[in-house]
Amino acid sequence: MYHLDADEQSLSDGPHVYLLDAKSTLEVQALNQWIDATTPDGEPRPPSVVLSGEARTSLAESVRGYADDPLLIPLRVTLSDRKNGILHRIFAPRGRSKPTQVWQRWVANDDPDHSAVLVGEPATLRDLQDRFERGGGTSLSSFILRQASLALDKAERGVIGSEYKIPRFVVEDMTEQKKFHDGITALADEVGQDRDAVDKRVNDILGEMVATETRRAVEMWGTLGAYFSRAYKVDVDRDQLQKVRELNKNYPLVFLPNHRSYLDPLVLRPALLAEGLPLNHVMGGINVGFWPLGPIAKRSGVVLIQRKFSDAIYKWTLRQYMSFLLSKRFNLEWYIEGGRSRTGKLRPPRFGLLTYLVDALESSDAEDVYLVPTSITYDRLHEVGAMAEESHGAKKQAEGIRMAIGYIRAQGTLRGNVYLNFGEPMSVASIVAENTDKRVAVQKIALGVSHAINDATPVTPAALVTMALLGIEDRALNVNEMWAIIAPLARYIKRRNLPTAGGVDIADVDVVRSAVVAQVNANVVKRFDDGPEPLFYLAQDKHLVAAFFRNNAIHFFVMRAIGELVVLPTSGDSAPLTQESLWQSALQLRDLLKFEFFFGDKKDFGQRLESEVDLIDPDWRTKISDPDYAAHQLQSQDLHLAHRVLQPIFEAYQVVADQLMLLPQSGEFDKPKFIAECLGAAQARRLRQQLDHSESISGELFDTALQLAENRDLVDSGSDGVARRRRDFALEIDEWARKVRTIRDMAHQMLRAVEPISAPEENNS
Repeated sequence: MYHLDADEQSLSDGPHVYLLDAKSTLEVQALNQWIDATTPDGEPRPPSVVLSGEARTSLAESVRGYADDPLLIPLRVTLSDRKNGILHRIFAPRGRSKPTQVWQRWVANDDPDHSAVLVGEPATLRDLQDRFERGGGTSLSSFILRQASLALDKAERGVIGSEYKIPRFVVEDMTEQKKFHDGITALADEVGQDRDAVDKRVNDILGEMVATETRRAVEMWGTLGAYFSRAYKVDVDRDQLQKVRELNKNYPLVFLPNHRSYLDPLVLRPALLAEGLPLNHVMGGINVGFWPLGPIAKRSGVVLIQRKFSDAIYKWTLRQYMSFLLSKRFNLEWYIEGGRSRTGKLRPPRFGLLTYLVDALESSDAEDVYLVPTSITYDRLHEVGAMAEESHGAKKQAEGIRMAIGYIRAQGTLRGNVYLNFGEPMSVASIVAENTDKRVAVQKIALGVSHAINDATPVTPAALVTMALLGIEDRALNVNEMWAIIAPLARYIKRRNLPTAGGVDIADVDVVRSAVVAQVNANVVKRFDDGPEPLFYLAQDKHLVAAFFRNNAIHFFVMRAIGELVVLPTSGDSAPLTQESLWQSALQLRDLLKFEFFFGDKKDFGQRLESEVDLIDPDWRTKISDPDYAAHQLQSQDLHLAHRVLQPIFEAYQVVADQLMLLPQSGEFDKPKFIAECLGAAQARRLRQQLDHSESISGELFDTALQLAENRDLVDSGSDGVARRRRDFALEIDEWARKVRTIRDMAHQMLRAVEPISAPEENNS
């Protein structure tokens, strides 16, 4: 039998009725035993009603039969988690799960102090009826039942932890509200359909969409997540997360991470729960809803939504659900890029869910909602190889059980660290209040979050190693040559006070050495030991894999690369450089690269550019008119970044620009065919050594080049003057490619002076 206790709770005088939330005869007996034990001697035992069976539909009448306005006190037996084995974690009854008799006997016999009685917050029948009438529901009995369960859930979280803050009766709460029914009537008029048909469609969508959490599924998902991500050690920015936790005491939060891997939600969830934050509702694509992961995910807080939808009914339903979650102060989570990054760079943000969030906030009871920019960065990652193959034209593997099994097997070996960092939270209400145009507000929110994610993303040692080797492409480096590249870069990072992974000193020789060894073990880098000294070089066909890890931090180096290029004179232009001509060149580059990187407005862009050029030479303003100044100044630098950051992009854009000039003057544009032709042309140029970088052979880069071409109206062969404008486009890219090769030559010349001797033994920072 259960051994029960409960916190003492004073109850008001007057008649009261206990509401027993019991799932078995054993629990009913235990709760009655507690009522008997807590009833003062000489007083009549208060009545009780079990919340099951017929009582669910006639609850209001049942309790009113005992008194006109009794105090209703909900009770529940809870099982504390004192066992930590996998069988206990997975199969223990959770939430609404019904405990089996075998389970109850095991608990009672093995741990007699395993259970406790929960007393939910009481409420009078009159109070509940007033709240019910204000909400405009359809059944007072079901309303009382839901409020009793919710009060017990709240009490239970004090025993089992806040991570089990789980919404109950979501569909019932939503669909029984008068404003919901009025909304469906208005929606039916808007779409011109029968109201009953719209009502059915809305309920069908809610059935597919709404997360139906249970404690058992949450436990199981946590166990699976730990198994799936066992290859990594998680490093969390706990100081910033504590600030987020304090904010969550008053406002709902929306975590907006970047998206690098299928592991992202499995890594993020336990880190948040460990800091006492409640379970997030993860807005996930329905494409991952396959059995068995899909049903488990949905029962553990994943909201399965269609990847693309355009009909008004679906949009309205999603807004209503998000409004409900905000009103109940549940936290949300989704990936602002909309899908995994294939390149390692942050993809452009998607505005859809942010727009629905703004609408949902307006219609909810929440005062505000705060966005938490979240950066997830991996030292190594299994699926990068597959994504690189897709960028070379391979077909993407469909999500399914076969893919999941292969993915799980691949996590069997330690792959390194994963770093979780958080930007400053952003108030949605404040941004909306500052912008009367909602579309402008959403765009500012999206771009602000994207910038904050980039700013929070740390530089990893893996990024430094891959940047060094990608900049040299086919050449092998000895240890000292590699250090000659990395040491100035490390000094630059420290000078700018950029975040580093785990706070490590990336100027430490041992840190860099370990990063090289890790890349060798991952078969991204090869080591040659048959010569007079060890040599390191990129493995064949691993350039896009290396670029992925370099690109995790590339946003920190773009402005420096632009600064190196804009001070170089344009071919055939003998006019001296001025601050104005430099600024116009910078704006031209900003426009050319706008689909690759996030830039601030012109003022912010200008300030960042000036600070970068100041790092090269603080006196550049007084010397820039000297025609030989820029080349000499850049040549004297020990750090050159333009060829490491921008040359692969320009080479890929050159391929696209040249292929556009070969298009016929008429006919419909076939994008997949065009991308395939670009891949073939790039492969041919690389074989002929007309491209310096193998990472330029990338469908992803060709796609962003096409976005730029479409933005400039260069794709439609029938547009006015398109042949001339395509030629001008190709010449523009060719000129920037020439400048970046000049920087590359400077870097190679510096490297020739490095002595091929053993690695430094001391920190050279």
